[in-house]
Amino acid sequence: MADAATEVLNPVDAERKIQELSDRIAKGVGVVTAAERDARAKRRAFDLAYAHAYKRAEGSIKEREYSADIQTMDKREECDTAEISFKHAERTAKALEKELQAWQSINSNIRTMYGAVRA
Repeated sequence: MADAATEVLNPVDAERKIQELSDRIAKGVGVVTAAERDARAKRRAFDLAYAHAYKRAEGSIKEREYSADIQTMDKREECDTAEISFKHAERTAKALEKELQAWQSINSNIRTMYGAVRA
């Protein structure tokens, strides 16, 4: 099998790769939306749990805050994990878009090369 750096590409290969990336980007929209929806739901759950924990706590403002922090740490962790997943989905989508642009450029160069050979 040829090394990717030395592989000779033709317009059909490039178009196939562009179509594959376009399909992945289209599917990725749903992935990013689902991750964002989950992150927001987890944030709301954390905020609500914190508010209830703070309301039930006794003592000074700081003592109530610390108590609420301790009681809701599991919800905060769920929220943080969901936000990280959402950001990862966004970064993946951006990377796919950049890869698509690169392949579009490669395809343009390939078509130019094939045109020069035929002339």
